[in-house]
Amino acid sequence: MVRLTADLIWKSPHFFNAIKDRELDLRGNKIAVIENLGATEDQFDTIDLTDNEIVKLENFPFMNRLGTLLINNNRITRINPNIGEFLPNLHTLILTNNRLVNLVEIDPLASLPNLKFLSLLDNNITKKPNYRLYVIHKLKHLRLLDFRKVKHKERMEAAKLFATKEAEEAAKKVPAKTFTPGEVKDSDNASKPDHGPRVVGPTPEQITAIKAAIVNSQTLEEVARLEKALSTGQIPAEFAVPKKDASNSNNTNNAGKADQMEVDENENQDSKGNQDEEKQETDGSTPIEED
Repeated sequence: MVRLTADLIWKSPHFFNAIKDRELDLRGNKIAVIENLGATEDQFDTIDLTDNEIVKLENFPFMNRLGTLLINNNRITRINPNIGEFLPNLHTLILTNNRLVNLVEIDPLASLPNLKFLSLLDNNITKKPNYRLYVIHKLKHLRLLDFRKVKHKERMEAAKLFATKEAEEAAKKVPAKTFTPGEVKDSDNASKPDHGPRVVGPTPEQITAIKAAIVNSQTLEEVARLEKALSTGQIPAEFAVPKKDASNSNNTNNAGKADQMEVDENENQDSKGNQDEEKQETDGSTPIEED
């Protein structure tokens, strides 16, 4: 970032432009804050602050001569509510490609009594409902908005739409945030782990095999394909390790269970046989004879 110092102002180009206005060129200096414009001694009709990094339109000294302010391609988000007190004769304001979002943010421009030409193109504010009619309603003397002439029909429509204070306030309200595709909806969803498939990189053996295939490739297309796969970590189909078949695994498990059941059954039969033999031996024993 560069400070807008008196020295920078004195060393910057100044000339008579195409419409014979005396212009000060402060373009592309990465200026972040407007300051020290008193060093101009109010000697310029036009000041060009295009292509800087200015966030707030403020800190102007009283500049009775200044009529045109070019401040497109900056980061303007706020405008001094009393800007009209310092720039009473400003008639042209170019704010193209800044960061104005809500309709209320342009209300301070109503303090500029002679503002006739205004550009807010490429600001999010232009996407608001009734944006153009709202600006026409607030800036009574505007003749050109976004390089389009303000028509009498538009003035009548704006006056009818914003006839009451309630209608004007309703237009200023920021609507509830809506879901945007690709945007994280809330912190809970953001904290949930991703259960998607894991991407597994090539193993050292696969890398060696791919390098060997590059050496033995017969065409440039084949070399390019393999080199791309190696650089991105994607495994070509011919080098992928086949996954184990789930059905084979199930069959193996079922077979193992069947074998275990068979072993258990044999053990039960052997145990039963041993018990029968012991019973027969007991039943077949010779009784003791009595005298």
